[in-house]
Amino acid sequence: MTVAAVLVAAGSGSRLGHALPKAFVPVGGVPLLVHATRVLLDAGVTHLVVTVPADQCDVARELLAPVAPRAVVVAGGPTRQASVAAGLAALDALRTADAAADEVDVVLVHDAARAFAPVDLVRRVVDAVRAGHPAVVPALAVPDTVKRVGEGDGAGEPVVETLPRGLLRAVQTPQGFAPEVLAAAHAAAPDRAQHEATAASDDAGLVEAIGVRVWVVPGDERAAKITTARDLAAAELPRGEGDLPVPVRTAPVPRTGIGVDVHAYDPDPPTGAVLHLAGLTWPGERPLAGHSDADVAAHAAADALLAAAGLGDLGSQIGTSDPVWRGAVGTAILAEMADRVRAAGFVIGNVAVQVIGNAPRLGARRAEAAAALTAAAGAPVSVSATTTDGLGLTGRGEGIAALATAIVLPVKDPPVAS
Repeated sequence: MTVAAVLVAAGSGSRLGHALPKAFVPVGGVPLLVHATRVLLDAGVTHLVVTVPADQCDVARELLAPVAPRAVVVAGGPTRQASVAAGLAALDALRTADAAADEVDVVLVHDAARAFAPVDLVRRVVDAVRAGHPAVVPALAVPDTVKRVGEGDGAGEPVVETLPRGLLRAVQTPQGFAPEVLAAAHAAAPDRAQHEATAASDDAGLVEAIGVRVWVVPGDERAAKITTARDLAAAELPRGEGDLPVPVRTAPVPRTGIGVDVHAYDPDPPTGAVLHLAGLTWPGERPLAGHSDADVAAHAAADALLAAAGLGDLGSQIGTSDPVWRGAVGTAILAEMADRVRAAGFVIGNVAVQVIGNAPRLGARRAEAAAALTAAAGAPVSVSATTTDGLGLTGRGEGIAALATAIVLPVKDPPVAS
């Protein structure tokens, strides 16, 4: 029997105050979504469905490809309950299509915001479900005195009763369920899934509502939920062995690379030859000489990506001796190098390219050039241009140069720099 999980990562994280959706915010240079995925896989999850904001599905797939290539990414809903329901629907489809997936005996529901739940906590929940409890939640004792209050008068709220602290628990995730129990619980409450005020705050609540008893196992402070900027700052702090609440996995920070390319004008261009620059052709301009199309902007961008990822440079990747790349279009080279960077375990942040030369005048086609290079790299590429005021080979009109910088984000251990 196997374990499946729905990883909920569709929240906006408005209380976090970050520009990115919460699950995509990096801690230790790695997005929370990736941290949470690693924990589930390390704990033995074999079938994973991830729910994310609809406009982040492609980004999530790119992030998870090196870590969990078989993970299914789907768009979440307006509430947590709706997102879990979307994940369960995707899991049902997976189980229908895959006989191995149909053997799932435990389904976990986990929040990406609890990215540092330890592996032994996940296994504790799974073991409890397999021991015969159809619904299991990890929880911590509540250290504070808790009071139930009534409706206030504007100046305060009256205490209705003091709750017995010894019987209270603060519930965490992952929560574990027998598949049929979780499915029945969600099927019984479809009308509440689209409205934040009435949607369930956790799946155990839905299970309770259909009369199934929920069991509690000991939680772990390391499974604390990252909700506010303070929580995020605490997660970034280095931790020693056993130092709570969050043991951050050691991870590299985002990496930068620089690429430079220079080509001289072709002194004897073949009939019909045109200049290739920044992913565009420039009829009427002097063509550059080179093994490929001599697009200095595309080549510099590719070199910057390779440098950032520690993969060497274009010469070490393809070289002028490779006939496959003779006459190749610069955007094709950039696309191939971008794919190799991703295959090495990186997400591309952005690339900035500056073209250096007297001609052509890039300004009128700047947006077109940026779009062409962006499409090739599969990530934002900005383009600018300058001259050297008559100095050097570009200033003397002997050729064109380009300088590029790139930022990549590692999602697994990077390769040794070559």
